[in-house]
Amino acid sequence: MKHNRLHTLSSRIKVLVVDDSAFMRKAIKNILESDSRIEVIGTARNGEDALEKLRELSPDVVTLDISMPHMDGLTALGHIMSENPLPVVMLSSLTQEGALETFEALELGAVDFIPKPSGTISLDIDKQKNEIITKVKAAASAKLENIKRAKPEAVEQPPIAISKRKEYVAISEKTVAIGVSTGGPQTLMKIIPSLPGDLPASLLIVQHMPPNFTRAFAERLNENSQLEIKEAEAGDVVEEGKGYLAPGDYHMTVVKRTLGKGTIIRLSKEPSNVLHRPSVDVMMSSVARIYGRNAVGVILTGMGRDGANAMVELKKMGGKTIAQDEASSIIFGMPKAAIEMGCVDKVVSVRGMAQAIVRAVKGEM
Repeated sequence: MKHNRLHTLSSRIKVLVVDDSAFMRKAIKNILESDSRIEVIGTARNGEDALEKLRELSPDVVTLDISMPHMDGLTALGHIMSENPLPVVMLSSLTQEGALETFEALELGAVDFIPKPSGTISLDIDKQKNEIITKVKAAASAKLENIKRAKPEAVEQPPIAISKRKEYVAISEKTVAIGVSTGGPQTLMKIIPSLPGDLPASLLIVQHMPPNFTRAFAERLNENSQLEIKEAEAGDVVEEGKGYLAPGDYHMTVVKRTLGKGTIIRLSKEPSNVLHRPSVDVMMSSVARIYGRNAVGVILTGMGRDGANAMVELKKMGGKTIAQDEASSIIFGMPKAAIEMGCVDKVVSVRGMAQAIVRAVKGEM
């Protein structure tokens, strides 16, 4: 029997909390129930227990710990997504291993993830209170049909047989600034591997993600793509045919080189008065100023409105702007905000996004 996820605006979001630690179960339950729109209808101590409770309780959202005895979170997630798909938010440790397991979970169909600040049993989990509540609420409205097949689709990928590394360094005269949040890893894994290795532009990518996870994600994108993708470092010269992913907890901007042509990347914790770090608005504003009409701005799935104001700037400077359509977005918040600002040239599905980016770069849009 398929899970019915249709809510009225007044109905509460029913959540099942799964964690092998009694402390964590109670702490997460208390955090969630501090919001009047959320009701924790049950808890489970491992994957097996979770699958039984799912059948009994029919929650709207599951929070699922990755590391558990008897049946871990990844195994349980595989069962959930194949038997009775519903929105799942993973909880994982802030380690390299935790990052790799998290991306595996996203590819299996998890909507999003929350890092535990200090290990499996995080006594300071309250630090993540706002993030936990926000992400569970977002998960309740996520489009599952856009999540379940998160791996790159082979038919859309060009063969990765050519060498990524050019024999010369081509200074990037054009750039594609991409902003994305909830649902971003799954979405970017469908788009970036479909871009050609000889794209005559660079990519600057802001994905809302904590430190350590961005390096692992950049490596994952790089392994699957013809373009060379890396986590951005301060002082990187922006090169054609390369992608730079903003590191977690740092804003990424571009500035003109003092010697020679082109731009370099700057990383900073300022401004500190913005909701996200890294911020799409901060990155894209700098791209608008430096690249102007040689820039393409792309806003993909995500909560909120990060990037909408900068897309207006980029459009005013003569750049091209693209937003993901509602039908293919996991969360339509960010693209919707940009579209409502009247600054978007083209609204495109995730399947057509790579082609739209190439056409915009080549001036064919």
